[in-house]
Amino acid sequence: MPTIFIALFCAYFAGNIYIFTRGAQALVAQPFGVKVLLTVLFWSCALSFAVSMLARNVKYPDVLAHTIHEVGTGWLVFTLYMVLFLVAFDIFKLFNGSFKYGFYISLLLTLSLLSYGYYHYQHPKTEVFNIVINKVVNNNSSPIKVVAISDVHLGYGTNKAQLKKYVNMINAEKPDLILIGGDLIDNSVTPLYAENMQEELSQLQAPQGIYMVPGNHEYISGIKKSAEFIRSTPIKLLRDTVITLPNGLQIAGRDDRHNPSRLSLRTLSQNIDPAKPVILLDHQPYDLQETEKASIDLQFSGHTHRGQIWPMSLLTDRLFQQSYGYKQWGNSHIYVSSGLSLWGPPFRIGTNSEMVVFNIAFK
Repeated sequence: MPTIFIALFCAYFAGNIYIFTRGAQALVAQPFGVKVLLTVLFWSCALSFAVSMLARNVKYPDVLAHTIHEVGTGWLVFTLYMVLFLVAFDIFKLFNGSFKYGFYISLLLTLSLLSYGYYHYQHPKTEVFNIVINKVVNNNSSPIKVVAISDVHLGYGTNKAQLKKYVNMINAEKPDLILIGGDLIDNSVTPLYAENMQEELSQLQAPQGIYMVPGNHEYISGIKKSAEFIRSTPIKLLRDTVITLPNGLQIAGRDDRHNPSRLSLRTLSQNIDPAKPVILLDHQPYDLQETEKASIDLQFSGHTHRGQIWPMSLLTDRLFQQSYGYKQWGNSHIYVSSGLSLWGPPFRIGTNSEMVVFNIAFK
């Protein structure tokens, strides 16, 4: 894993050197003072991501922390698209040597694309699925409305103001049950306490309860600290646990793969009554054939974000058996969400932010 991060950092640094070099060539006629100013601005933006990561547990003004996070993570995507456009124009120059505006057009296209991506991210979609589970519950098999979300990534990126919009969006559905498929927290609990986000989470309303499983980011933030924060909210954290609702519906929550001692699904399913319906929460959608073998009725996962932006979505589609959306595996319904919010760069390009509503009927 460290090797991968080193390789990505080297690629990021090389990409910025490439952009800077092409920009210097385009701005050769500008005054020296302008060049110095733009150089300082460019490298401040390029290095702000590292600053944001290294200082994630440091408490400093919310506005400053949010700005550094947004600029730093946003620069990752800026770098990606600038490199793609510049390479395309450099290839074009091989056939048309007189073309001189590749850098400026690349910059315009990149900024336009990022503006669209930011707007698109700020307007999550609601996906609705009607599912029939051929098992009987109590209360005359009454249907149940479940709102399922994942990958909110509360922190310096998704702040309290954004969380309030999400809470209102969820409550507007008047759900019977709320499920959170992991990564509620981003990289640290420090900004959550600083903005008192537990107040906003306490506004969530669901008569059957609110349940979540940890994701990899709860471990990145420190699983003990994450669990402690979650206990200050109405959310119940499930770690290799099965609970049964008053109507007989079972919620099985697996711990994240970051815990090497987590139970196998086969072991966890020994605590499940196979005659009654069961929903499985498992943050990372691996080994989905095991879900089918365990006779799980509905699994909800997240983690993939579907790559957040193109062309990363092409990569996640190859890495996961099911990187996004709904699919039925035998009698098991499996849904992998692209996430209500996202990690890092505040852009959705070629993917959606989403909340999922399951209208579940029983027989």
